[in-house]
Amino acid sequence: MSDEKRIRVMIVEDHFMVRVGLAAILNSQPDLVTVAEASNGPEALELFEAHRPDVVLMDLMLPGLGGVEVISEIMKRHAEARIIVISAHGGDEDIFRAMQAGARAYYLKHVEGQELVDGIRAVHAGECPLPPEVAARLVQRMRRAELSPREREVFELVAQGVGNKEIADRLSISERTVRVHISHLLVKLGCQDKTQAVSEAFQRGILHVDETAKDPRVVSG
Repeated sequence: MSDEKRIRVMIVEDHFMVRVGLAAILNSQPDLVTVAEASNGPEALELFEAHRPDVVLMDLMLPGLGGVEVISEIMKRHAEARIIVISAHGGDEDIFRAMQAGARAYYLKHVEGQELVDGIRAVHAGECPLPPEVAARLVQRMRRAELSPREREVFELVAQGVGNKEIADRLSISERTVRVHISHLLVKLGCQDKTQAVSEAFQRGILHVDETAKDPRVVSG
């Protein structure tokens, strides 16, 4: 099959060996071809404009600009873009935010090669395939109340071990307001205390450790 008839795929992944593995899988298929590889968010935006791939494979945890933000920016510029997330993070919040940003499908990195290439073909054909485990987590997330932007800011600092007074000082709000935000997020997460809430948030993907930063730190979403 000529390159003109193949599904043109761009890979966005910060780990070199993962990119190599994905490219090898795709290029072994007669109807798929890798046209670009990006290792960070800004590069992904630049290469998308240069190559206009048919399908993008997108990691979420990227240096420079996170995967959800890259998806949102691409979709703003090109509403027809077809993006598939392939991530090690399977929390329901990760899945929800990626799909909300405009992703057409979401696979975890333990996905079998054949399932992934079938998913690329399906997305290229206009479908939105979701593995059962991912679909179940998405439904579970959609049943829950969403944290407000301010609650996320407070929660990120709580997870870093910052006390209420310092949180109030950093965000220029009162300690009472901090306590109210913490009370609300505990209710939304169905947790009894801050320790339980932080643990739950890491499991769901509301909080992550940003390992792409020079000094790894806790970040929301």
